[in-house]
Amino acid sequence: MPSPFPGMDPYLESPRLWPDVQHGLISEIQAKLNQSLRPRYVSRVEERVYISDENDPGRAAIIPDVHVKVGSGRSGYERTDIRGVAVAEPIVATTLIEEEICEARVVIVDATGRQVVTVIEVLSPTNKIVGSRGRANYEAKRLEVMHSPAHFVEIDFLREGMPIYAAQRLPLHDYLVHVSRCGERPQGILWPILLTQRLPTIKIPLLANDADAELDLGVVLNSAYDRAGYEMSINYKEPPEVALSEESAKWAQAWLAKTASVETK
Repeated sequence: MPSPFPGMDPYLESPRLWPDVQHGLISEIQAKLNQSLRPRYVSRVEERVYISDENDPGRAAIIPDVHVKVGSGRSGYERTDIRGVAVAEPIVATTLIEEEICEARVVIVDATGRQVVTVIEVLSPTNKIVGSRGRANYEAKRLEVMHSPAHFVEIDFLREGMPIYAAQRLPLHDYLVHVSRCGERPQGILWPILLTQRLPTIKIPLLANDADAELDLGVVLNSAYDRAGYEMSINYKEPPEVALSEESAKWAQAWLAKTASVETK
């Protein structure tokens, strides 16, 4: 079944779900593009790799819970000395050392010459945390693509964090999609998207003599949602984990109530 929302589902932005959602979106983008691109092109999933350590501001977004196990003291009791003073008890905690982090993206390759034609990124929370290793790695790879003959597509379905995009003021939006054609830089096409709006069908640029490929982001999202069965993991009677504005929260509640009433008829 598809998401109950007309466009992006804010419940999917949960830190608990997003890593799986992101992988699902990338897999669906690859699958949908390969249906229309072959045999001229082929889309592949590749990984960007960076190292995260204990000083990484984005660490909490990668490992949100540090599991702590209580020591050997009896449950419900404090150990005290002969004067009746409580004594500090040891605990066992996970030490966060350096860790190799892999982030996936889709690349479209010319099947004959093996040239990378287009790079498609679906942003993760660490890409939007200022000062994090994930953002630094993303910005470096982004700059590398921008100075190459490849086209670049960015899909940001996360409301939290600092945006990557153009410096000029944009219309009010919750989500953003950016298509940068290599021959038109520094100008690019932006889709500012509100929670209340359907996701757009975007044009994916290819080599100069070939027509753009079309990618329906609404179909991608609903296919990923259905394949993963997210309705089994989301309680739509509770607010989303990443809080909405007061206005958006009222709209979401009304929309979910309307959707539920239609389904029960």
